[in-house]
Amino acid sequence: MRLREFIKEDDGIGVVEVLLILVVLIGLVIIFKKQITKLVNNIFDTITDQAGEI
Repeated sequence: MRLREFIKEDDGIGVVEVLLILVVLIGLVIIFKKQITKLVNNIFDTITDQAGEI
């Protein structure tokens, strides 16, 4: 009886899903670190250039 109740419980599934999403995101950041850094630097350079024009 208790085994069936335990199997039906899904409280821990949310935590597992969040952890899997975090692992995937961290993996993507590690894989594309150079591209992300280059993109962020370009964005900040554009912001700095446009701020100087104002």
